[in-house]
Amino acid sequence: MQVIPVLDLLDGHAVRAIRGDRANYRPIQSSLCATSEPLPIARALVAATAAPALYVADLGAIMSREADPSTLAALAVSLAHPHAHVEPHSRPFEIWLDAGFADFPSMLAHLSRIAAATGSAHARIVPVFGSESLHSLDALQKAEAAGYAPILSLDHRGRQLIAAPELAQALRAPASWPSRVIVMTLDQVGADDGPDLDTFNLIHAQAGQRSIIGAGGIRHCDDLDAAARSGAYAWLIASALHDGRLRTTDATRSDAAT
Repeated sequence: MQVIPVLDLLDGHAVRAIRGDRANYRPIQSSLCATSEPLPIARALVAATAAPALYVADLGAIMSREADPSTLAALAVSLAHPHAHVEPHSRPFEIWLDAGFADFPSMLAHLSRIAAATGSAHARIVPVFGSESLHSLDALQKAEAAGYAPILSLDHRGRQLIAAPELAQALRAPASWPSRVIVMTLDQVGADDGPDLDTFNLIHAQAGQRSIIGAGGIRHCDDLDAAARSGAYAWLIASALHDGRLRTTDATRSDAAT
C-alpha cells in the first residue's frame, strides 16, 4: 500500500484539515517544515514519504472562492522529478488535484490555466472529481477519453455519500467509477479517531479490479497496517506526518510490505 501525502491549500497557505470544517482551517504547524508556505511543505511531505504522488486540495476553489492556479503551477514545476536524485530515470510525478471540478469544461479551464504557467518539465496533473462538487457524471468519461486518467472521490460524512441528489444513486454504482476511486470520510480527517474502515470495506467489496484509495483517520503505523490489510491501494495522509506520529520508515515500510 502506498502512502500519498496531502496538501490542503487555502488563502496562500498550507492548512490543517480537521473534520472537513473548512471555515476553521488554520495555517499548518508541522514538524517537517518551519513554515506554512505550500512549496516547502509539499517538498517536505514528498521527501518524508518517497511517494509517487501528492494529493492537493485547492480549498478556495472547492468552496467556490478564488482558485489558486499560480501556486499549483509552481508546485507542478517544483515536483516534476522529486526523486531524481535517487531514481535518475523516475517517471514524472503526479499531483492529484481536487479543485471542486463540477464538470469537464470547468476542469479543462482550470488545468489550462495551470499549464499556461508551467514550462516543459512539470508534474502530471491528475484531476480528482469529488462527489460533493460534481454536477455532471459524464465529466469522468470525457476526462478519461481526453487522457487525463481522472480519479473519483466518493466523499462521505456520517457514513453518507455527499452528492447531488440526481447523481447519488449513479455514483453508488461501480459502473460509473473510473479505475481509481478515493473513499473520503471527512469526519475522520484530522480527527485522531482512526480510519473509517467500514465505509472503505463496503466500497472496496464492490470495486472489482479498480484501485481503491482510503482517506482520513490514519494516526500511527498500526492504523497503516490495518488499512493495508483492508486491501487499499493507497491511503491519503496528512496530520500524522506533520505531527511526527508516522516516520519515513513507517510510510515506506507499508509500501514495501504489500
